[in-house]
Amino acid sequence: MIKRLKVRLNDDRKQHLSLTLLFSLIVILIFLSVILLVGFSLFFLIRVGVLSGFETGAIPASSLIFIFMIASIVIGSVITLILSRYLMHPINRLLNIMARLASGDFTARIKLPKPWQNHSALKDLSESFNTMAQELQNTELLRNEFINNFSHEFKTPIVSIAGFTKLLRQEELTQKQTEYVHIIEEESLRLSQMATNVLNLTKVESQSILTDITTFNLSEQLRGCILLLSSRWEKKDIDFSLDFPEYTITGNEDLLKHVWLNLIDNAIKFSPEESTIEVRIDESAGSTVVSVINPGDAIQPEHRSKIFNKFYQADESHATQGNGVGLAVVKKVVELHRGEVSVESSDERTRFDVRLPKDR
Repeated sequence: MIKRLKVRLNDDRKQHLSLTLLFSLIVILIFLSVILLVGFSLFFLIRVGVLSGFETGAIPASSLIFIFMIASIVIGSVITLILSRYLMHPINRLLNIMARLASGDFTARIKLPKPWQNHSALKDLSESFNTMAQELQNTELLRNEFINNFSHEFKTPIVSIAGFTKLLRQEELTQKQTEYVHIIEEESLRLSQMATNVLNLTKVESQSILTDITTFNLSEQLRGCILLLSSRWEKKDIDFSLDFPEYTITGNEDLLKHVWLNLIDNAIKFSPEESTIEVRIDESAGSTVVSVINPGDAIQPEHRSKIFNKFYQADESHATQGNGVGLAVVKKVVELHRGEVSVESSDERTRFDVRLPKDR
């Protein structure tokens, strides 16, 4: 086993050395070609009489050296620029594909152009990268399938538990029993909502094209989402400031509903009691911007870039309810609409902005 590893390492060193020598040879050839081209050009200009002053000595040799240097720089730059577009093409392609893989596109594959396919080092690099990308893609598919199936199977018994607790509340129970039944009902509904969020995330992640596009009243949809969450904000005696006229928007109405529900639910969750949540709609530069602003503790800078990741929670103590899925759904749905979502947070308030293009 150790002997095989040593042989493999030696082969890798030879391949890396050959690749280094290849690029070094290309640089040397460019350097020699520039010198020969400039030298031949000056010799030709002197022979035809354009630079006749050098033959008679009227022009000093230092001027010839200066002209040679300037011509070398100009011609060398032009040749390097032309050749680098060809030589750097596979490297630029490799960097772009690596960036795609790093951003979560596991379908990215390296396919080198024909002149570079014959080099063993580049060939091994592309094969290793493609194998890694394929394994990551298989793992991601398996994970998504597991989450989808688990969430679906998990939701069914939870909904049944919630239904039976509602039936129990209709019976004559003691105060303690009523309290326990109420807790069971609330927790089962919370688990059901968590499963629904995971299913929604799995659904939107599998979409690459936005479908079911209609034009609808955005203002009415936002007011409806707030009413759906009334049981949440009434418990904390939270008020809403809805200072916007009627706006219409074009998009997938059902998916955008999940966006507003998640953002408003988050605002309620992290707002103190007897506070006011502000919801705005503005139009600017061909976009419609929906803002949800709530008072409360600031989201720390190290968390702001991660809160849209799946299953990430800024509250590491898990003192607040949630599973880190809601904002991931928000980001994916907004991206499907070719929009963007951003967050600003300070010690006084937190603001989420969803910018959606008007022209679809």
